[in-house]
Amino acid sequence: MASETGLRPLPREPLSIDRVLRTAIRLADERGLESLTMRKLAEALGVEAMSLYYYVARKDDILDGIVDLVVREMELASEGADWKAAIRRSAISAHEVLERHPWACGLMMSPARVRPGRMRYIDSMLGRLREAGFSADLTDRAYHALDSHIIGSTLWEVGYSFGSEGIEDFATAFVRNLSVDEYPYLAEHVGQHIAKPPVGETAFEFGLDLILEGLERILVAG
Repeated sequence: MASETGLRPLPREPLSIDRVLRTAIRLADERGLESLTMRKLAEALGVEAMSLYYYVARKDDILDGIVDLVVREMELASEGADWKAAIRRSAISAHEVLERHPWACGLMMSPARVRPGRMRYIDSMLGRLREAGFSADLTDRAYHALDSHIIGSTLWEVGYSFGSEGIEDFATAFVRNLSVDEYPYLAEHVGQHIAKPPVGETAFEFGLDLILEGLERILVAG
């Protein structure tokens, strides 16, 4: 039926589990995970809240689904001789994905939400370490060092960015009131926060390379 303008309305995009989950991701990205409710999700989709229960039984199903989709955006550590390069690319990819979807960090840390995407990612990292020659025990330690760096760095950056507005003025005032004689290195450190960071390697990559170089030394030492 034509509208009053004489134009036929565009057909509504059919509801699907993929559309539900990707809309949930968009809402979490824009407003935070705490704002993601069944009612608000239904409103964003243009449907009644009861319609969602045809695709998901409860909100937990949505949380499981969205964290799985996010993890699947991460590049897996590819097979090959250069294990360091493969793991480095994968870790940087994971960090970039979590920067886009910072709310996913908390969900990923829950053992109850280890979904197929997360399992594939973990298995690829473990596989590259084992194939490089690390023992099962060292592989376990290496993986947790890498995982802690990926998630921990993202959480730190997200927390820091929330207070970034006005940070330069705050830091300048902080240094002005700080006893440089008593805290010379702290004053220097805060001054580095005021200055623009150098172009090139990021803080995340710096820490990642330290971990990988340390692992390589352990491997070579046998």
